[in-house]
Amino acid sequence: MFEFSAHEYPYASQRQSVFAKRGMVAASQPLAAEAGIEIMRRGGNAIDAAIATAAALTVVEPTGCGIGGDAFALVWTQDKLHGLNANGVAPQALSIEAVKAAGHEQMPLHGWTPVTVPGCPSAWAELSRRFGRLPFADLLQPAISLARDGFPVSPVVALQWQSALENFTPSRNTVLDSWFDTYLIDGRAPRAGEMFRNPAQARTLAELAATGCESFYRGALAQRLDQHSRATGG
Repeated sequence: MFEFSAHEYPYASQRQSVFAKRGMVAASQPLAAEAGIEIMRRGGNAIDAAIATAAALTVVEPTGCGIGGDAFALVWTQDKLHGLNANGVAPQALSIEAVKAAGHEQMPLHGWTPVTVPGCPSAWAELSRRFGRLPFADLLQPAISLARDGFPVSPVVALQWQSALENFTPSRNTVLDSWFDTYLIDGRAPRAGEMFRNPAQARTLAELAATGCESFYRGALAQRLDQHSRATGG
């Protein structure tokens, strides 16, 4: 039987154990963890902190997290376990027949065809409504600040950013043009330690904050997404 010890690390890659008495946030990016801690210091609970951290990750780690993604949650609160499946569903107009008619024998990696309706914003809003303590708009403020004011890109994310550029370049089309316009600096991927700002994402997050994410599905953001999708083959 394995017995945990704070002084023994069986793997070559090591991180020392961390202890705290007033809460803790674990995330793959320190700036995102800091966003969660900030919310707890404002009086938020663990669910509030998790939402703030997830939102911040879409800014500081766009290579692995995004507003257009899915979300799953296991929440233990008041001696009960709750599960949330915010897995995106297929768009209403998409069908197997439509995919085959477009010349695909399997689901393509790029373009509108493999895109599902994102579940992530709805998950944030529902978790906040059901379990949160602070107003939902407060939870997205750290992410909005990071996107608006900028953040230093971490080394691992910089490598992943460059990899995404190399992956997308051969398949660039009207659907991917916005990615190149939004996520590059002078036509290249941001380097490790370089400041990156995303004012467009800041505006989107601010809209989500103001509408409880409703705009993403039934409001101004939804209309813009629909218009762009129809104009580019979605």
